Amino acid sequence: MELTGTTIEDTKAVLVSVLGIEDRAASIGAGTELLGSLPELDSMAVLELVAALEEKFGITIDDDDVTADAFETLGTLAALVDEKQS
Repeated sequence: MELTGTTIEDTKAVLVSVLGIEDRAASIGAGTELLGSLPELDSMAVLELVAALEEKFGITIDDDDVTADAFETLGTLAALVDEKQS
């Protein structure tokens, strides 16, 4: 299944909202690194982000899915969301 631009944009919207980084939204794309690069994305923010993604997309993200690989970039996070929707 190919990742859609809509999934990336919707995932980005949730990320930006949860982290409160609207001022930097324009500079965030599929290849933008998340963990270790966005200081706002600490462990508590990851939990908030997971809950917000689950609510927005009607999915369940298991604890085992919350990995450094899944949260490496916006694209990898959107791919996780896309996978959970299928």
